[in-house]
Amino acid sequence: MRKINKQAGFTLIELIMVIVILGVLSAFALPRFADLGGNARTASINGLAASLKAASNIAHAQSLANGAAAADSVNLEGQAITMAAFYPTANAAGIGLAAQVDTTNDYDDTEAGTVVTYTIAGTTAGACEVEYDATAAPPSVTVTGGC
Repeated sequence: MRKINKQAGFTLIELIMVIVILGVLSAFALPRFADLGGNARTASINGLAASLKAASNIAHAQSLANGAAAADSVNLEGQAITMAAFYPTANAAGIGLAAQVDTTNDYDDTEAGTVVTYTIAGTTAGACEVEYDATAAPPSVTVTGGC
């Protein structure tokens, strides 16, 4: 009578080859997914910058269409937006309200005279921020810091 050997499982060489292939795949795939947080912060700040520019232009157009004085507030969607030189002021009642910036959950704001700076909530100041400067008309919107 002959014994029949049935192979049960994988050989050591097969297991090593699978581990090597998985290692190579992870070496190429991991860097693609490792820095998605930085991309998300950059997109968020760039989106906020665009929102500030658009809200400033819309409030300016509404002010001119109303024939208002330079410092008269304008109503946008039922909200009174404070204005200076026909543009939203650099505070929560001005550009913050016009652009509907969520400073309770998404962004932190720092107001300094005619400049307001927004940073992503939970990040350090200067790391990734957008600045609305209403010192001169039209106001400037600048993204600063590396996200």
